[in-house]
Amino acid sequence: MQYNAKAPYLVETHWQIDEVKDGDSIIISNLFTRLQKEIRLYGLDAPEVKYNRKMKEDEQKTRLAAQFLIQLGLEALHYVLEVAPPKTVVTIITEQDNFYDYWNRQLGYVILPGGECLNDLLLINGFAKATDEYYCGRLAEFQKMNRKAQLKKRGIYKHVKKF
Repeated sequence: MQYNAKAPYLVETHWQIDEVKDGDSIIISNLFTRLQKEIRLYGLDAPEVKYNRKMKEDEQKTRLAAQFLIQLGLEALHYVLEVAPPKTVVTIITEQDNFYDYWNRQLGYVILPGGECLNDLLLINGFAKATDEYYCGRLAEFQKMNRKAQLKKRGIYKHVKKF
């Protein structure tokens, strides 16, 4: 993933993952101040891991049973735990013009110690889908990654054509 140095990004270093909430949200804390915050991953959506308001919406949109969607959500959660478990030190990159979501969570690209972007990994491996609900400057690129994962039946797409 390439970023234009002149683009309005906030780059935050020295954070570690405290908790993986689900396939698209993590709790992080600063290594020095211990300040904690939730990061919602840009440009993607993973199935829910519990029954809630959004699950009801997803059930209606996809026509898939909530229990099945939860199983898909747990697959996404386990994938994140595998590639970015708690205690992983990360860098967060946030677009200054698109900082928070509707629920006031900070949006971000999560960069792992090896330089990989967690957002990219979830899409490439089929554990999340691209969405404009959490818009980002890389949305078109994310949509291409999503489509390739669908066609190659990766991750969740082993079980469903779409979710």
